Amino acid sequence: MKLSRQFTVFGSAIFCVVIFSLYLMLDHLQLDHTKSPNNGGDKLQNGQLSILQDKIDRLERLLSENNEIIANIRDSVINLKESVMDGRGGLDGRNMSQGPYLELLALPPLVLPIDSQDCQFAAREFSKPADGVQLLDVYDLLTFDNHDGGVWKQGFDITYQENEWDSEPLQVFVVPHSHNDPGWLKTFDEYYRDQTQHILNNIVVKLHEDSRRKMIWSEISYFSKWWDNIDDQKRDAVKSLFEQGQLEITTGGWVMPDEANSHYFALIDQLLEGHQWLERNVGVKPQTGWAVDPFGHSPTQAYLLKQAGLANMLIQRVHYSVKKHFASQKTLEFFWRQNWDPASSTDILCHMMPFYSYDVPHTCGPDPKICCQFDFKRLPGGRVSCPWRVPPQPITDENVQHRVQMLLDQYRKKSKLFRTKVVMVPLGDDFRYAEALEWDQQFQNYQKLFDYINSHPELHVKAQFGTITDYFNALRKSAIDPGHASVSLPVVSGDFFTYADRDDHYWSGYFTSRPFYKRLDRVLESHLRAAEILYSLTLANIQRFRKLNDFPAVENNRLLTEARRNLGLFQHHDAITGTGKDMVVIDYGTRYHSVLLLVLFVFIVLFDWERCSDDIQPAQDALPRKNVLKISSNPRSVVVYNPTEQDRTSVVTVYVNTPHVCVITDHGHPIPAQISAVWDDYTTASTELSFVAQVPALGLGLYQLSTAVNGGAETAEYVFLRQGGELSVNMKHFTVNIPQDASTPLSIHNPHLQIWSSPTTGLMERLKLKENGSEHQIKVEFAWYGTTSNRDKSGAYLFLPDGEAKMYSPARPPVIRVTKGSVFSEITTTFDHVTHTLRLYNVQGVEGQAVEICNLVDIRGEFNHEIAMRLTSDVDSKDRFFTDLNGFQIQPRRTMAKLPLQANFYPMTSMAYIQDPGTRLTLLTAQSLGSASLVSGQLEVIMDRRLNQDDNRGLGQGVLDNKVTASTFRLLLEKRKPSHLSYPSLLSHVSSLYLNHPLISMAISTEAQSLSLSAFTPLASSLPCDIHLVNLRSIQSKEDGGGPSDEAALILHRKGFDCAFSNRNTGLLCATTQGKIHTEKLFSELRFQSIIPVSLTLMHTTEGGSSKEEIRLKPMEISTYRVQLT
Repeated sequence: MKLSRQFTVFGSAIFCVVIFSLYLMLDHLQLDHTKSPNNGGDKLQNGQLSILQDKIDRLERLLSENNEIIANIRDSVINLKESVMDGRGGLDGRNMSQGPYLELLALPPLVLPIDSQDCQFAAREFSKPADGVQLLDVYDLLTFDNHDGGVWKQGFDITYQENEWDSEPLQVFVVPHSHNDPGWLKTFDEYYRDQTQHILNNIVVKLHEDSRRKMIWSEISYFSKWWDNIDDQKRDAVKSLFEQGQLEITTGGWVMPDEANSHYFALIDQLLEGHQWLERNVGVKPQTGWAVDPFGHSPTQAYLLKQAGLANMLIQRVHYSVKKHFASQKTLEFFWRQNWDPASSTDILCHMMPFYSYDVPHTCGPDPKICCQFDFKRLPGGRVSCPWRVPPQPITDENVQHRVQMLLDQYRKKSKLFRTKVVMVPLGDDFRYAEALEWDQQFQNYQKLFDYINSHPELHVKAQFGTITDYFNALRKSAIDPGHASVSLPVVSGDFFTYADRDDHYWSGYFTSRPFYKRLDRVLESHLRAAEILYSLTLANIQRFRKLNDFPAVENNRLLTEARRNLGLFQHHDAITGTGKDMVVIDYGTRYHSVLLLVLFVFIVLFDWERCSDDIQPAQDALPRKNVLKISSNPRSVVVYNPTEQDRTSVVTVYVNTPHVCVITDHGHPIPAQISAVWDDYTTASTELSFVAQVPALGLGLYQLSTAVNGGAETAEYVFLRQGGELSVNMKHFTVNIPQDASTPLSIHNPHLQIWSSPTTGLMERLKLKENGSEHQIKVEFAWYGTTSNRDKSGAYLFLPDGEAKMYSPARPPVIRVTKGSVFSEITTTFDHVTHTLRLYNVQGVEGQAVEICNLVDIRGEFNHEIAMRLTSDVDSKDRFFTDLNGFQIQPRRTMAKLPLQANFYPMTSMAYIQDPGTRLTLLTAQSLGSASLVSGQLEVIMDRRLNQDDNRGLGQGVLDNKVTASTFRLLLEKRKPSHLSYPSLLSHVSSLYLNHPLISMAISTEAQSLSLSAFTPLASSLPCDIHLVNLRSIQSKEDGGGPSDEAALILHRKGFDCAFSNRNTGLLCATTQGKIHTEKLFSELRFQSIIPVSLTLMHTTEGGSSKEEIRLKPMEISTYRVQLT
């Protein structure tokens, strides 16, 4: 009775607030005649009527919104009442009685306030440009029949007329290059020692020998290492080559990154590191991107290059059928436009190389047998020869005319694939130009050819060495400048996945290869970002109080720089892809392990802690483990850092040495907590404490742990099941039930969701949304893929399965463990190869809205097997599904029966979803993996791959260094209304953010307990729901010493979202603001002394842009600001 009265009072109070708010709005909407002097007549009257009509319309919208609020209050009260009447476990009722939440963070609004203007982005429609190409449409057109094209095997026969260039000569730019992998068959340091340093030394000497010679270079990781080891005289010589245009830096990133698995945070970070190094050391600003080796191409990379100020880009590894189609349509040069862009603001001029590879035989023209004869490194007597058994010939006066005719035939045929009379011919390969002899062979012979061509005007060809930007400048002049006949270049939208280089050889295997390191990559990104932001805020506060001498700013900056560079190195297209030699992978892993230690040290120094306890990774190839905290009657402090820009309620778990623990806030309020067992088979190795932490955006929360005689953390209860087998569970402190009848479906629930699982397997079968009572069939299964019996088999790069997957069938019945507690409940199934956990958090925040799925995979004993997790639902998705690209944007997909199974797998960096008009099922992931939807209603993810052979792509080994690998997901089921464009919901965006950036907990060492500690709230409030703080990154000073400057790079991303979802009970503590941030209200204490809009990597100052008082972002926009905080 008392509880019912509380419900009534609570509901009535909110109702009164709503009514009073409406009264104030009505009062505000009254026409104020004193502010509108009568200027005479009907014009004013009509104006007033128009204003009145607008305001009445607005009032109707407000009334509609408040009707939703009232309905939501009713539903919430009913749910809350049912929860208590059911005697339901969890925090449903407990939140009301234990009041500390009200002191820490505000309660989330029942209806998420979304500005109506913010919904127009996903609701709008725009037409495709007249000459526009959408890659999904291209896939519909293509037959993928792979006919033999003659000398150009994957193309067609090319013909031309001799007089085609009489009116406008053919311009040929031969672009020398050397592709240097920062690790692949050798480690980064081994490649540098054996080859790369010699290539760079030769560049200086050989380019100075002849001013007509040109060269391009991409990987700043190598260039910076070399720069640090050369003297000032050689540095000056290099700078002169840049000034004279003989040497060009292309892209300028730390590496040439993979574009499938890398998250956009890491893509930006490695690009920023490279560009900042160039700015400090050589004053060079790259203009053109060069990506000849990543295995497929993402529009995200195109967008980032555009935002960084680059004007052009080049790509190479594209499906051979797509290349053939683009060549036939003369669309190999195009403006690459983002899917969401209705105009041209994101356009970047892109060149797609037309042939099989970037080596010399496949770049001068369509016939590799001819082109190989113009790779003069392959002259007889060398270590490399032509596989077509016709070697090059040194160019002499006697043969120059004949050799020129052979070469020009290839140049002319290649030019027929493009719309202008400008052709680009790369001249290089992996680790080329390491020896002075090769420089002489290539440059001297080509110069003889050029001299002959240029001295014979009747050939109507002008040939020269050039950089890639030289080529693009000539292309723009020919195709775009008004002085020439107008040549329109097409607009292309979409991505270039999944790549196939020949036959049915689809490169979808590397989407998953070595998943252990893909997961580690995401963990380190989160930790590095957290350290960057904390360091920048700490530095600003120290500079504000002028206490720089008390803080090791230079040393911390050095540690962060080393961490950035190691993380950047792993974005290389043979690192995060899992396609390096075993010893190279170990080298990457060792560097990653050092990043963890470096970042941990920065955390310690930032807060003046002598020692801290956190998740410890004992070795580069081992899963992290938690230190066990010794709890006593003397309170032990745990600091919790929230690395996200949202005020947040999440669960924190630490290992403790006793089950008798209580948790209080720094204000002395007890908070809900749960003691659970840490299981080793069927025995408890230790105990873990889970509690609900509330931490402000980018802030620190402080919690005290101490022993409790009574009234401490609640103890979880357990049920164990195993079909047809005896179970003996050895434990103390916990209640365990082993039922005799194990035929009833298992179930766990929280305030938002209920799961039913099979009593035989423990795997999910049904999911219920409590908000509307709807139930959906969602079945989790595991499956095996084998490899084909053909000569070419699956390897690190390729996925060549032996047909459809075979369902996983364990050799013995699994052990199922059901945990029920006040903070979380879960169902864990232990199979032979997978330990699978479904978890529900009993919290009212974002993390209570999704099912957490954890898989601990171990296939080290398998032979040519790949294991997949499959979700089968009643969502009527047909052949459509959606995957993200780099955690930045969503790309629609279509499963095509005309393609082999492996072609329908795509990279999933942060999410994939299926939907029908009323429902969306989203799988959020904390690591990059390959995914597909092979059947309507299904989502499938490859978890790990163990392959016993090489796939003949140069690696020379299989994938046999598997680790015990943990993969984490969140499954989100949402009701939706049909919409034209597809974007994630706000809840999905924030859920993904929380999954990839969990709270970071650190226990203060017992020696440091005497330090004065307090909570830290740097932001005045959460950022708008759709704006993500990508980074707040210190900028290194240009002065010697390696310390930080007084500026930082503030990088923000406004996410595009879909409003076609319920905005009730989301748990979000934010709103949307049409992309506006008031800078004076951003921080609680710090202020902006200066804020300058700049390009993504700070190379250029942008015109106009935001004012100092307000930042404005368009949907999907990533913007950088050079800021000074005080």
